[in-house]
Order: sequence, then C-alpha cells, then structure tokens
Amino acid sequence: MKKAFSLSLVMSLLALLMIAPATAQEFEDIAVGDQPERFSWDSYEEFAAKYDFTGMEVEVFGPWVDVDFTHLEAVASLFEQATGATVNASGSNDAEQLIQVRVEGGDPPDVYVFPQPGQAADFAADGQLIPLGDEMGQWVVDNYAAGADWASFGTFPDENGEDQFFIFPYKQDMKSLVWYVPDNFDDAGYEIPTTMEDLLALSEQMVADGNTPWCIGVESGGATGWTATDWMEDIMLRLYSPETYDMWVSNELAFDSEEVVNVMNTFGTFLFSEGWTAGGAGAVATTSFGDSPAGLFTIPPQCYMHRQASFIPSFFPDVESLEAGLDYNTFYFPSFASEDLGNPVLGAGTLFGLFTENEVGMAFIEFLQTPIAHEIWMSRAGMLTAHTGVNPEAYANDLLRSQGEVLLGATTFRFDASDLMPGAIGAGSFWSGMVDFINGTPAEEVGAAIQETWDNLDQ
Repeated sequence: MKKAFSLSLVMSLLALLMIAPATAQEFEDIAVGDQPERFSWDSYEEFAAKYDFTGMEVEVFGPWVDVDFTHLEAVASLFEQATGATVNASGSNDAEQLIQVRVEGGDPPDVYVFPQPGQAADFAADGQLIPLGDEMGQWVVDNYAAGADWASFGTFPDENGEDQFFIFPYKQDMKSLVWYVPDNFDDAGYEIPTTMEDLLALSEQMVADGNTPWCIGVESGGATGWTATDWMEDIMLRLYSPETYDMWVSNELAFDSEEVVNVMNTFGTFLFSEGWTAGGAGAVATTSFGDSPAGLFTIPPQCYMHRQASFIPSFFPDVESLEAGLDYNTFYFPSFASEDLGNPVLGAGTLFGLFTENEVGMAFIEFLQTPIAHEIWMSRAGMLTAHTGVNPEAYANDLLRSQGEVLLGATTFRFDASDLMPGAIGAGSFWSGMVDFINGTPAEEVGAAIQETWDNLDQ
C-alpha cells in the first residue's frame, strides 16, 4: 500500500524524533529539515490521491552521480511514498553514450534524464521517444518563467515530421551571474547595477577610484577558451533578439557577420579597457578559470566582480570557511535598457523523457509538475527552478533564493550556444578563436576563421 505523507504526518515525525529514530531518519533523508511549512504538501496530497501503483516499478536513468544522485533519490522517495511504486534509479557520467547503446540494443530505461535537448531530438525523429502530450507542453508555457522557451526546448518533429512535446524540463542552472563580495562593495560605496549601462558605468567608476573591476580567466587545459564563449553568448542575448541568437546557433547568422563581430567587440570592452581586468588582457588567456575569482577575496581586493555560472563557488579559496550570501553573493548580469530585450538568462537544464509505455514512468514525469517535487531538491541545495508555483522559502540558503528570483524574472532563456553547435565549432574553433581574440587578433579576423571552419564542415 502507498503511504500517506501529509503535513500532519511530517509534524508527527518531527515530534517522534527521539522515540522513533528510524522513521525520523527516513524523513530526514527525504530532506525537508525542520521547517515543513516551507513545502507545498497540498500538491503532494493532490497527486497522491490520483495514483496507486503498489507493486509496480519504474526505471529512471540519467547523468546524475554522487551528491546530485542522492538528491534525485530524495525526490524519487517522495514519489514512492505517494504512489506505492518502486523507483529504480541509476546514474552515470557516461549517460549520453550509454543511453544510445541501450536504445539501439532494445533495452531503454522507462525514463531518461537528458542533460541537454539535442540528443532527444534524434530519438524523437527515430520514433524512440514517447510524446508527453500537448497539454503538458502548454502547462510548461503557463507555469514556467520564460515558459514558451522551455516548452520549445522539449518540442521536436516525430518520425512523421509532426511537432510533439517530448521532454519535460526539471532543474535549471544559470550562467548570467556576476559574483562579488558584499563587504567590498559596501566599503567602497558601490551599488548593485540593474542595467548594462549601469554595469559599464560602475566599471569605469571603479577604475577612477583606483580599483580593478573584473577578474577574468579562460585557461582550462584542452578546453581553454570556453569561459569566453559564455561571455559572448550572454552579450549576444543582450544586444540582439532571441531569434538572432538561434540563427547564430544554427549558422544562419555567420560568425563574421556584423552582429557577431559587434558582440565580440563588446566583450572586448571588458577585456581591453585600461585597468578593467586584473593583470590586464594579457593575463586572461593564461589564468585558470578556477583560479580567476580568487582576486575577489584578497585584501585589498584584486578585483570586485567575476562573471561566471552558479558552480563557481566550489573553486573559491577556503570556501568551507565562507558563508554564501554574506561572504560572497551574486547579481544578475544585466541587460541593456536601451535595447529593450527584457531579462534574458543564459544557462542549462535537464529534461525528462519517456522511452516506454510504462504508466508509472508517465506519472513520474507528471509528479515533476508538482511544486513539492522541486522544493525537496531546493531544500537540499544544488537546485534552481523556473517553476513559478514553488515556495522560494524552500531554497537551502539566501544565495540560491536570490538566484532563483533571477531565474523567475527571466523573459528569455537560452542554452549555451557552443554546446548546441557542432563539436568542431562549439568545442573547437570557437574556443580557440576566443583565445586569439583575447591575445589581440581583431574580431573580424577571428569571426572569419571560425566561419571558415564551419563552412568546411559540409565539404
């Protein structure tokens, strides 16, 4: 029999902490902490009333391992409590290769977690994926920030060439963030900029005050240059429409076009303006991306701002001794007020697809529509969501909560362009071309060289 797991039960489990340690430990493993009122238990109860899958199983496979996998297990455990089903979850760093092998071998999992949408399009065109239905696609439009974008990421032509909604977005990551130390800003009297014009003016003010605005590093071994491509992508979304961004990704807009060259030169403002970058532009190509934010924490600070994705605190020096939100914080990499393009966000996200007709698999994906399926992971950290129905108080800390607010304020969301381009471009000439630009090659020449590589792919 499935188990009822209501707010009243949660409170009872907390009260029984001392006399029923096994039950309490099970509760803590699901991880709602000591504030169960943060969670949307009504969404759990409504879902639980719909299904009883006692004795049935579902397999969920994806790219999550280690800590992230334990978070998935917590979400799966709540689904098991609600339905009585058994979730057999597994993850691998090689999931993208293994799913191809399993599908070709006729042994797909019921549910697969796609780390990005490209591979799903191929499976959909081959008739391997099960459509999730237009109703669920419309639900995403109505209930996610930038919902039309998220629905489009999950929509592909099926084997008959007809567009269908195939993969459901769950768990987002952001790149459009600027990291700073609040005490440094307070001591210098600086305020958080809300437009790109303000950010550029703040950078100029910092230089006038004898300070260095930015720490930038792009060295990453064989992947050197990828951090510079992120700058390009964020700036593209702030200078031109989402449609223009998509044309760039698909090579309808050439790398040596006026638009892309303008984006590169705008990035050059941050690189080459006198005094804007710690160590000068000459140090950027040889400074490790993981070491570059260390300048935020020196006394006096070697820089005041660092643009990077949400993962970067793991590279902060002595991060265990730092308190998120107090010793370091973020603000949104802002848009140009003059361009009137809203609040675009660059990032990534995982998406759940269905490979079999297993009704428990479909129900598992439906469960991801509930606020509580997001809030459980939010409470454990490592999770941002575009779901507008969640309680922001469920986030593990103020830093994640503020980043969640940025995500909920997005009017446009786009995946990393280089990840969507052919590997020879997005993980090849684009990376190396940005290093050339940093080292002084004009943007027009860099763009032309990258475009030549792309043009030669079809020959």
